[in-house]
Amino acid sequence: MSVKSIAAQLEERRGRLASSPHLARPQAGHRRASDFAALTKPRVMMLAVFTALVGMSIAPARPDVLTTLAAVLAIAAGAGSAGVLNMWYDADIDAVMSRTAMRPIPLGKISRLEALVVGFVLGGLAVVVLALATNLMAAALLAGTVLFYVVVYTAWLKRTTPHNIVIGGAAGALPPVVGWVAATGQIGLEPLTLFLIIFLWTPPHFWALALNRADDYARAGVPMLPIVAGRAATTRQILIYSGLLALASELPWAIGFAGTVYGAIAAICGALFLLLAVQLNRSIGPDRRPAHRLFVFSIAYLFVLFAALLVDRGGNSSPLMRASHAGLGISVHGELLPEAVRTAWRTINLSEV
Repeated sequence: MSVKSIAAQLEERRGRLASSPHLARPQAGHRRASDFAALTKPRVMMLAVFTALVGMSIAPARPDVLTTLAAVLAIAAGAGSAGVLNMWYDADIDAVMSRTAMRPIPLGKISRLEALVVGFVLGGLAVVVLALATNLMAAALLAGTVLFYVVVYTAWLKRTTPHNIVIGGAAGALPPVVGWVAATGQIGLEPLTLFLIIFLWTPPHFWALALNRADDYARAGVPMLPIVAGRAATTRQILIYSGLLALASELPWAIGFAGTVYGAIAAICGALFLLLAVQLNRSIGPDRRPAHRLFVFSIAYLFVLFAALLVDRGGNSSPLMRASHAGLGISVHGELLPEAVRTAWRTINLSEV
């Protein structure tokens, strides 16, 4: 099936679903704050906030506690607004995918108009607050990140090309750059290496998920790589990106802004990531376990890597971290990394593509 035929089927389905009263009108009495919160993709938001906070924490200029808190809240609101607008636009395909059919808009708990308004308000507030709390460059970068995710990825790439995740992954890779710019007012080489790590991490992470969700994406007409190119080509691409990721993860150590603690942890995690990618590439088609193992490990991988960077750079270098860890002493450094692992495995599910 070609990308054009998939897109044509999707547009036809989009027209039918958009006119459906099930999507057009919310069910009375079911509007709850939790439904609006779900629209913001809070677990995905956690990744953006965490990586942005790391970007702020390793920056040479360190804002005070209130400025850091305002910046973190603004970045969280920006990420939330991108999630809301993504669900607003994707309501038609969410309704036909089993993984997303229980979202608030397909269930009729929130109307698409309400979601659109909430998304714009959240995004606008996020940009204004970040501009007032930090600087215009950080605010412009946050606005560009949201627009890229909503317009370029959601409205264009996701429905038209199997390279949607590769190009669209730039939006998810920008938060540490936003955090750095919020602290310093300029872009440096250090946050660009973090951008590259997340950018290269995104394709193997989501393609591992897509391998076991191919039927879902095919039913929605989304041309994910496993559907368009097949399993073998997808696992090869996962292996290539995993190798590039393992190399890129050593860049903070190689250019000298991370030390041996980070370098060793990045090497170990990168080797494990690559090993799982090799196992997936060698696996037999019907076996879903290798793809699932890689997907689950990839979640912990990113959190461990960024937590290791915090530990290596002093753990509580940002004022917000110093305030929250006051009185705990040096023991907080040893607890950061295992806590990141526990958090990743217990609460984070980044399958909100």
